Amino acid sequence: MTTSPQPAVAALPRSLGVFGGVLLTLSCVTPASSLFIIVPPLLQSQGSGAVVSLLVAAVLSLGVGLCYAELGTLVPSAGGEYSIVGQVLGRLTGWLVFVISIVSLLVIPPIIALGTAGYLGSVLSLDPAVAGALVMALAVAVGVLDIKSNALITGVFLGLEVLAAAVVSVLGLTHVHQPLSSLVHAVVPDGHGGTSPFTTGLLISGLAVAIFTYNGFGTAIYLSEDLRDPRRSVARTVLWSLLAGVLVITVPVVAICLGVSSPDQLAAGDLVAIVDSWAGGAAGTFVSLCIAAAILNAVIVMVLQNGRVLYASARDRTWPDAVNRALGTLHPRWGSPWVATLAIGGPGVVLALTVPISALLGFTGVVVAVIYLLLGVAALAARGRRHRATEAWRMPLWPLAPVLTTAVLAYVLTQQTAHDLLITGGVLLVGVLYWFLYLRPRSATHWVLSLPADQAGPAGQAAPADRAAPGEPTGPAAAPAPAAAPALETS
Repeated sequence: MTTSPQPAVAALPRSLGVFGGVLLTLSCVTPASSLFIIVPPLLQSQGSGAVVSLLVAAVLSLGVGLCYAELGTLVPSAGGEYSIVGQVLGRLTGWLVFVISIVSLLVIPPIIALGTAGYLGSVLSLDPAVAGALVMALAVAVGVLDIKSNALITGVFLGLEVLAAAVVSVLGLTHVHQPLSSLVHAVVPDGHGGTSPFTTGLLISGLAVAIFTYNGFGTAIYLSEDLRDPRRSVARTVLWSLLAGVLVITVPVVAICLGVSSPDQLAAGDLVAIVDSWAGGAAGTFVSLCIAAAILNAVIVMVLQNGRVLYASARDRTWPDAVNRALGTLHPRWGSPWVATLAIGGPGVVLALTVPISALLGFTGVVVAVIYLLLGVAALAARGRRHRATEAWRMPLWPLAPVLTTAVLAYVLTQQTAHDLLITGGVLLVGVLYWFLYLRPRSATHWVLSLPADQAGPAGQAAPADRAAPGEPTGPAAAPAPAAAPALETS
């Protein structure tokens, strides 16, 4: 049978070091916008117990971070989680990870962008949906620039973001009204002057959102085709970014919980009002503007990384050939996957205008937990014979981190709402249908998971991580095609 040739997909230029990678990755963690957008619902539902939830989530995230670090060096692909899981656990599993990943990559940036208007309210009045759409549009415009320009822009915004978190921390710790014991023996305010104890059930139910608070440190693996020497730099970027994100988010939350005059302030969930009560309106306005900048910063990096995932899917022949050629196009001046960036960022503008944030947050928490769980399983399988010889950073105390991570996350998923689990299941069902109707009949030529050419094995052969899983087609027809075109394809 004659098969069509692989569409030419140009290689991304390697121009990023670890420091630039950490700036971009930490910007995607977006500590300040996580602190002021995702943490308030936790404070409302868990009171000062949110600190315990965040600390437990940080430990779980460390386990996930170790998995990201090892797997991201084993499979240094811009496809991120789907490429890793697909090459370690099989193509179908990788495809399902891609499906839920691509949906989450569509909805997470609008979730963050929708919070912009609330933090610009002290300066100008904007409809939240309009403000979110404008932030999305601006982020898409910046996201098509070259990676070095993005690292510089996001680095400036990140400085403002960290400054805002530092201001909140200092103010909270210099206006302490609650005892330290309130962090350990936490109570949950009801908003009417009453409280109830913080239970294990509340802790478990909030873990998906608490984990989502730190989400973004895995961005380093999406940048693995932009990073120099990715089999060394990816692990460092992941772990340094996670550590910085945990500190910049958790310390201000501790300060807020200790600094409130009563637990009812936590029940209100208005962190800017809490800052106002400590230092007046000017401080609150400054923090609000820094948070607005942080939101824009986060959305820029998310759009940038998401475009690279879609670009990698074109290299792996996920779509009809005409679509693959378009999504694999690099900009002639900036070397960025500009068509893929527009394709993944554009729908976010529409979502920001039409979908409320409350309808998106629970689903994304479930998606993140599912992806993390599968990464844990992949980290257990990655020490097998097929991948043992591949050069990669190896986590300490293996298999402790992946075993604990998968066990806890499996339990956490059982505690999520049926609504969010059903949405996730529906997305996976659509993915299964596409697999059996389109990809599986074309398994010799489509969804061929590959690495960039400079990370492949000698003599043009694929590295061990690229070989087909047991039971899948092997040989020339099934082998990954070269990732880079002989000449740069532009438009």
